[in-house]
Amino acid sequence: LSAPISVPAGPQIVLSVYGPDFFGHDVVRGYGAVHVPFVPGRHKRTIAMFVPESTSRLQQLTSWFTGRRPEFTDPRVVAQGEGRE
Repeated sequence: LSAPISVPAGPQIVLSVYGPDFFGHDVVRGYGAVHVPFVPGRHKRTIAMFVPESTSRLQQLTSWFTGRRPEFTDPRVVAQGEGRE
């Protein structure tokens, strides 16, 4: 039996996209991360974006009334794939 080999994924670019809401306040529109290629040259990458959801009904209701969506405080959460099934 052989153990799986862990290969470092390399550097990533983490994006936090913000835009105005109905009242003109900047709110999060989405987060995304993409690995940076190791070879020089021009590259075209597609970045899958996602928006975090509130974990409870009370937070969802508060978010709806205030117009503020949940945000990550640590950008490293976006770079990790855990918990986004």
